[in-house]
Amino acid sequence: MKNIYKVFLITLIITVAASTNVFAQDAPPPPPNHGETGNQPGGNAPIAGGLFILLGLGAAYGGKKVYDLRKKEIED
Repeated sequence: MKNIYKVFLITLIITVAASTNVFAQDAPPPPPNHGETGNQPGGNAPIAGGLFILLGLGAAYGGKKVYDLRKKEIED
């Protein structure tokens, strides 16, 4: 049981550390006539922070499922 807590804690720490280093970047202001003749390409919103959180939570959930499955096999 202690081992699963260690794995969860390590996963949580890695996820938080990876997601705190990824913030919105300072983008230059849009051109003066932006949007008047249609939208111009742009948009620098990073998705990596949320992606790391989702991956970490998915890994923790999968680890819990594997742990429960092995525990059930041992009991049977």
